[in-house]
Amino acid sequence: MSDHAKRLAALDVCVVSDALDALGLPGAVAGVLPVWESSRMSGRVVTMRTVPAQGRTSARHLGTAAIERARPGDVIVVEQADAGAVPVSATWGGLLARAARLLGIGGIVIDGACRDVDEIRELGLPVSARTAVPFTARGRYVEDSVGEPVLIGGVTVADGDWVIADASGAAFVSAAAIDEVLRHAERLVAKERLMAEGLRRGDPPSTVLGRDYEEMLHGH
Repeated sequence: MSDHAKRLAALDVCVVSDALDALGLPGAVAGVLPVWESSRMSGRVVTMRTVPAQGRTSARHLGTAAIERARPGDVIVVEQADAGAVPVSATWGGLLARAARLLGIGGIVIDGACRDVDEIRELGLPVSARTAVPFTARGRYVEDSVGEPVLIGGVTVADGDWVIADASGAAFVSAAAIDEVLRHAERLVAKERLMAEGLRRGDPPSTVLGRDYEEMLHGH
């Protein structure tokens, strides 16, 4: 595991979101949530985009190219274009999850739907998505690209960027900004740890969570 991967895994989505805010960077996404309890992940991004089939077919099963492109620990990030409020199909399911798990892939983040949630939970593969549906992608969605930029919750995500996802949502960090974001997030964690110690000592919450808390994002 690389140094970036280890440091990101020690954080959570909220503190990474705070660091992105402090640095004026986009990246945090709401509503992409674990499909099974306690599922969390972080890692380097491999991108994939799916689109409505509209009569088209593909020579390969969607998702297989992304799985084969990924290295152990990587996270596959899927844009399901034009999914709508209730997607007409999933773009990830049990067999893909099994293949990903066997190859050591760190997880899947889908701006859209997955299916086979019980099987995914049994496999222990972290998956975050907008929702789950029972509908197959066959005849409904096809793979459009792998390794090209995708749009997740309004955030442009490139192959080789970084992602962290947990029960609060997901946050994406560009490869160019990962060092700065990690440094800032780690400083925020240290500040929050001191505040937590103050609360445990019995310091008044109004003192601990005072002006310093409101302004803590601004310290570089």
